[in-house]
Amino acid sequence: MQEFVYYSDGGLDFPLPENILVTSELSTASNNDFIVSNSKNVHGEIIADEIDFYITNSKDSIANKIKNVEKLYEINATRFDLAQDIKYTQEVSQEVLLVSTNEEKAEFLKSMVPDEFNLLHVTPEVVKSISGHIGNLTVVVNDNFKDATLQVSQIVWYKQDEIATQQSGTFDPLESSLDDVLATLRTNISNYEYKKFIVYDQNICQYHGRNEKTCGKCAVVCPTVAIERDDEIKHLLFSQIDCHGCGGCISVCPSGALDYAPQNRESIYDISRMFSGHIPLVIPQKMKIKELNIELKENVLPFAIEGEKFLHEGTLLTIAQESGSQIVFYTDFLSKGTNDAIRILNEIYQKKHGMDAVIVAMDKKELKVALNKVQFIDNSRHTINEINIGKREIFATRLKNVVGDADLGVVQTGEHIHYAKVNVNEANCTLCLSCVGACNVDALTANIDDNSLRINPSLCTACGFCEVVCPEKDCLSIEEDVIKLNPTWFKEEVLATDTLFACVECGKEFATTKAVEKIAKMMVPFFKSDPIKERTLYCCEDCKPKIMMESYKKNPELYNNAQGVQ
Repeated sequence: MQEFVYYSDGGLDFPLPENILVTSELSTASNNDFIVSNSKNVHGEIIADEIDFYITNSKDSIANKIKNVEKLYEINATRFDLAQDIKYTQEVSQEVLLVSTNEEKAEFLKSMVPDEFNLLHVTPEVVKSISGHIGNLTVVVNDNFKDATLQVSQIVWYKQDEIATQQSGTFDPLESSLDDVLATLRTNISNYEYKKFIVYDQNICQYHGRNEKTCGKCAVVCPTVAIERDDEIKHLLFSQIDCHGCGGCISVCPSGALDYAPQNRESIYDISRMFSGHIPLVIPQKMKIKELNIELKENVLPFAIEGEKFLHEGTLLTIAQESGSQIVFYTDFLSKGTNDAIRILNEIYQKKHGMDAVIVAMDKKELKVALNKVQFIDNSRHTINEINIGKREIFATRLKNVVGDADLGVVQTGEHIHYAKVNVNEANCTLCLSCVGACNVDALTANIDDNSLRINPSLCTACGFCEVVCPEKDCLSIEEDVIKLNPTWFKEEVLATDTLFACVECGKEFATTKAVEKIAKMMVPFFKSDPIKERTLYCCEDCKPKIMMESYKKNPELYNNAQGVQ
């Protein structure tokens, strides 16, 4: 089976490799299933609009165009192979609620086919709440001062209030047109499909199961009800059907517990490697690349993405280093996380290379300027193996290469992306290792070779949970929102160390000296009248009951007194 097809009713003025079927006959193309197509006229699992955009606008030589068109097909095949965006279907009935004035109702009835929907109508002021999702929406309305519940599949709301913007299945004719909304309603009833946009790993989540709320940023930035927090049990609740696929949650997730299903970190990495020797022009799907007519200077290659908000400091640095170039990011909106990531990365690149890593263009005029300005960055290309390593490790490893042996100063992180340095007052640390158990990104570790507590600051997410669980006073503190651009930032630093204490009976080492001495200091005042009990404070778990029982056998009066026997 041929995986790639290029369709054009006007043909091409240069040849393409044999692995791409070039045709102007729809009948020929329609008899095959393709992975990648350049046109919606021919079915493909991925429709790559960037192919025609590149062919039309690039100033590359014909020879390079041939190679790069093939590369764009291969990029999309990689994207398809690594995608985790499973498709689902939802049954949608003909029950439609119209929220409008009577005049708007008349307009709606005039435009729809008679009896094509089971239509209910209310005026906006009576709507109290909406919950659920498309196909299963619950609307509570005020009916003569009593609450009434309506069950519908879709809602049409003229000038919709905020309560109608978060669930899937609500549409406003004033945002597009009445004809568009009616067409959408009909399509949804015949076949409503949605897909999984979010991949979640609760094991490294900075919110899941914690005693105190230390994160949950993803739910805060989510524009719908796709992610919500249950603060009682500290669990995240996901509704894939309500997810718009913007990816804003991914860019603010500190640990990498969330990833973008259509283009995960592995996909970005594999695709970025194909951009070696090219200048990446990152374009989200919503920017309608097919309608964009702008000159691309030599070596500029479009890097198409689905959502506009999921790129973070790790993925952006991957694209920059694997290409060895500045990046142009064409978007009309920057999410909170991506905006912080670009600022941080640009400050780092300015310190190292004297130029930005990412040039943002928010309209066609800015894009033209950016494309003229963008260039390769000497000595910036660097490749690593990112397979099976996390978000923090990827960024730390790549940033270490940027810093090298230099001291480039300090970069402040921000409101939505946090890095930090854990500091410990060694005099007060007993190496109980509660902080190590609390750290699920391995920034804090214990080393058994020298009985030490260590920190790798480049991995720290500033979640603060280590500070919460530390039982000692004035022991552990966090220096928040800082990245120190020097070699020591990427090395394990010893925060505290101690010798192991040997049991006074058998000699087995069973705890740190500081921990034993601390407990002994607390308990000796209570045991000072009983030297045996006092001695148990310095015994291992095996010897402690043993010497207590031997003592009681030798001194039954002591045992009886302890039990209150006269």
